[in-house]
Amino acid sequence: MEPLHALSILLAALPTIRIETVPYLLVPLFCLCLTAVGYYGYALYAAHTFFAQKRLVDPNFHPPISILKPVCGLEPYAYANLASFCHQAYPTYQVIFSVQDWHDSSITVIRQLIHDFPALDLQLVIDDRTIGANRKISNLANAFAKAKYDILLLADSDVHVEPDYLQHVVQPLSDGAVGVVTCLYRSLTDGWLTKVEALSSATEFLPGVLVSDRLEGTKFAMGQTIVIRRSVLEAIGGFEAIANYLADDFQLGHLPAQAGYKIALSHHVIEHVMATSTVMGALQRQLRWMVCIRVSRPWGYVGLLFTHGTVNSLLFLLATGGSLLGWAVFGVTWVSRLTMAWLIGVKHLQDPVAKQLLWLVPLRDCMSFALWCYGFTGNTIVWRGRRFRLTRDGALVLHSPNVPTRAKSVVS
Repeated sequence: MEPLHALSILLAALPTIRIETVPYLLVPLFCLCLTAVGYYGYALYAAHTFFAQKRLVDPNFHPPISILKPVCGLEPYAYANLASFCHQAYPTYQVIFSVQDWHDSSITVIRQLIHDFPALDLQLVIDDRTIGANRKISNLANAFAKAKYDILLLADSDVHVEPDYLQHVVQPLSDGAVGVVTCLYRSLTDGWLTKVEALSSATEFLPGVLVSDRLEGTKFAMGQTIVIRRSVLEAIGGFEAIANYLADDFQLGHLPAQAGYKIALSHHVIEHVMATSTVMGALQRQLRWMVCIRVSRPWGYVGLLFTHGTVNSLLFLLATGGSLLGWAVFGVTWVSRLTMAWLIGVKHLQDPVAKQLLWLVPLRDCMSFALWCYGFTGNTIVWRGRRFRLTRDGALVLHSPNVPTRAKSVVS
C-alpha cells in the first residue's frame, strides 16, 4: 500500500468514526492531544532559548579548514552553490570537490570554478574507488585523502552559504571538548511538490532538532554542514566505519557523541537548495528518511506518535461526534501547532517555504502521519536507482550488488 493510498483510506474513514463505536479511544486520543500541545509548547521554549543566545565570534580563532564537497550530477544552481564556498571571508582553507564518475556532468562546472578562482586552493578528485554501499561516503573518503588540515568541513553540493559561513560554524571548536559542529537550514525550491515536501523541514523536523538539543544535547549531525576534527574522525574509525550506513550524517554525530565528544548546534543558518521532484521520487525520498529514522532511533521513532497533534486532535473531534470538548481540544491543538510552525519556521529560520505555505501545515502533517505509519512496514528502500535492505542497526545491504571495476583516479 502506497503512503498516499493509506492517507486516502484514513481520510475516507474519518467521517464514519463516532463516539458510540469507539469510546475506548477517547482517553488515549485526549492524552495524545495533550502531549502534542505540551511538545509544541516545549519546542517554542527551546527555540526561544536557542535563538536568544548571543552569537559570539572570536576574530582571532580561525584554524585552517579542509572543505570536502562530494558531488554527483548537477544540482539546481550548481555553480552558484559551489561558488559560495569560494567567497569565504576566511584566511586559510581549501576546497576539495570529489566525483566518482569520469563522465559526471558536474566536472565541467567544477573545472570552471577552478579557473575562475585561481588564487584559492581548489582541487578536483575523480576516483571511482568504493569502500562500502554508501557511495557518498566513498566520495568523501576519496576527497579526504587530499585534505591538508586538521579541521574538516563536509557539506552537501546543494548547499548555499554566505561569506561569513566558515567564521561562524568553526567557532564552537574553540571549546576543546567539542568534536563536531552541525547547522540548521532553510529550504529553497521552485516546484510545488518539493515545497510541500520541504515544508516539514522548517515546521516539523528542525523543531524536533531544537527540542532534542535542549533536552539532551545534540547527538547527531545533519549533512548540510558537518565540521569535524580529523582526530575525532579517526577515533570513530574514519569513513570506513560508516561506509555501509544510509544515515551517514547521523552516524558522524552519533558515534563521536558515544565516544565522549560534544556535538554543537551552530547558530548560523544556511540554505538548502532542493531540486524539483516527481511524486514517486518525493515519496521514495521521504519514505527512505522515515525508515532511516526508525532503524537509527527506534524508540524515538515510536515517540513521534506523541507529536502528531494535528491528526490526533482531528480523530478526537470525530470520535466525540463534534462535541464542545472535541472542538476545544481540536482548536487548542491546531493553534499550538501553527504557532510553533510560525515562530520557528517563519520568524526564526526565515524559511521561504514556511512563509509561503504555512497554511498547508495541517495537510503536510497528515501526509507525515501516513508516511510515519508506512515506515513501520518494511526495511527496503530505493536510493539513487538501487534497492537496499536496511539491517537492524541501519547498515545498507544491496539486493543486487554491482560487479566491481578497477579503480581509476585523477586529481586536478
